[in-house]
Amino acid sequence: QVQLVESGGGLVQAGGSLRLSCAASGRTASRYAMGWFRQAPGKERDIVAGISSSGRSTYYADSVKGRFTMSRDNAKNTITLQMNSLKPEDTAVYYCAAVRSPRTAIVVVTQAAEYDDWGQGTQVTVSS
Repeated sequence: QVQLVESGGGLVQAGGSLRLSCAASGRTASRYAMGWFRQAPGKERDIVAGISSSGRSTYYADSVKGRFTMSRDNAKNTITLQMNSLKPEDTAVYYCAAVRSPRTAIVVVTQAAEYDDWGQGTQVTVSS
């Protein structure tokens, strides 16, 4: 199974920025569709952004569209989430996740139940 390790979380003022990184290990990690999810206390784990294995297709939740950018560097097995104009509502634990066998190189997976591997999460707190 692929191992995923998130980093870059922390405390930031509203309107500020953070960059989350996810280091993926595994022989075929570059073939995985990837996603960023978040979970606030007492709420479901919801998708924030997703990217196809090729990096050519992306998906963003309406709540973060225009503020967050997801990218991947398959040569380095690194996934990033650049978060700008942060709001207190963005406060949550953020998780990196992988789908081992996407149907094509351009498909984006948006359902948490379809993901195979998960990182331990990194806390993002946005103060008002």
